[in-house]
Amino acid sequence: MTHPSPRAAHDPGRPAPTPPDAVWDAHIEPLSVDSAPLPEYGSGSLADLLPTLAAGMGVPGTAAAIAELAPADRNCVFLIDGLGWEQLRAHPEEAPFLTSLLGSSRGGTGRPLTAGYPATTATSLASVGTGLPPGAHGLPGYTVRDPDTGVLMNQLRWQPWTAPHVWQPYPTVFQRAHEAGVHAAQVSSPTFENTPLTKVALSGGTFHGRLSGEDRMDLAAQELAAGDRSLVYTYYAELDGAGHRYGVDSDTWRGQLMHVDRLVQRLAEQLPPRSALYVTADHGMLDVPFDEQHRIDFDEDWELRAGVALLGGEGRARHVYAVPGAANDVLTCWREVLGEQFWVASRDEAIAAGWFGPRIDERVYARLGDVIAAACDDVLIIASEREPKESAMVGNHGSMTPAEQLVPLLDVRS
Repeated sequence: MTHPSPRAAHDPGRPAPTPPDAVWDAHIEPLSVDSAPLPEYGSGSLADLLPTLAAGMGVPGTAAAIAELAPADRNCVFLIDGLGWEQLRAHPEEAPFLTSLLGSSRGGTGRPLTAGYPATTATSLASVGTGLPPGAHGLPGYTVRDPDTGVLMNQLRWQPWTAPHVWQPYPTVFQRAHEAGVHAAQVSSPTFENTPLTKVALSGGTFHGRLSGEDRMDLAAQELAAGDRSLVYTYYAELDGAGHRYGVDSDTWRGQLMHVDRLVQRLAEQLPPRSALYVTADHGMLDVPFDEQHRIDFDEDWELRAGVALLGGEGRARHVYAVPGAANDVLTCWREVLGEQFWVASRDEAIAAGWFGPRIDERVYARLGDVIAAACDDVLIIASEREPKESAMVGNHGSMTPAEQLVPLLDVRS
């Protein structure tokens, strides 16, 4: 459900609508920053998965944060981009094998994890690979301002280029495992082998590029068997692409889910002895209708633009960078305009509430927006001129709602 905002009455050049008196006269209380459902940092978030597995293999400097995961000598994480817990549970017919794992019927976990904020690919992959929350690893959004240059940096595409290990200096869990004598490997698309995001988030051991999902499953199983202790990561992206382009209930998305289900089963049936396969995702997704009520266009909204120097993040998780001296005014305006549709916080409020984790590294602080807006309804803040491709997406993610935050943690053991 969306909530009407009185801002339309102030838009110049068009007549003001006459909302129902009950709505117009009611005082809209902005959502409390503390009412946002926090990710379960430290006990049940994506950042806790690899450290838990590595601790079970005796890797120094790691700790078991997810208590119910039994140690295994060989661990494989299969991350399916865009497969939310809620979307999986809503499609049992398309994913019979994955559905069989939901209720722990095979002795596994069958539970959700929280992605972390924002629930977006670059942030989540860095959380997975480093074992750190966003406030520490420093990839806190789809696009964020680089304090050294003052321009927006796309952390998924790594544009403009920035020295990767200056931006994210911590070692990955794979690197720690490799140094401890664990056989570490990543099996993914060849496209990702030398990307900066891979280097800062998922490197360590050996990267193997394979084009087809089937080849990745077969090779992942072989890499698991290659060591007495193994930590293997594999990845599939196309489900997320189908959701963005066509929506998470489209025939195309359903077809991709059926394919993913077969891939998971293929890998599960090849597990070598003493292995655990963990199936998870980087975020969920929800479809947002194409109308002005659900898609608020920053580029056409003079109130939201006032005092804003840069608009970062993405439609459901915005970093807003104010011109010098305007941060308080921008915060006040965004709270008034967005009413009950977004959690709107100042940078310090979001940090204090723990949105980005229990700590914020000094180098990360200024990357966060002066104002941070996280959607709670099925709405977006699009930017039709600045971000035409992103603004045209059907499926979206980024915020702290269950549809976006909850991702599966399913396991199969041999």
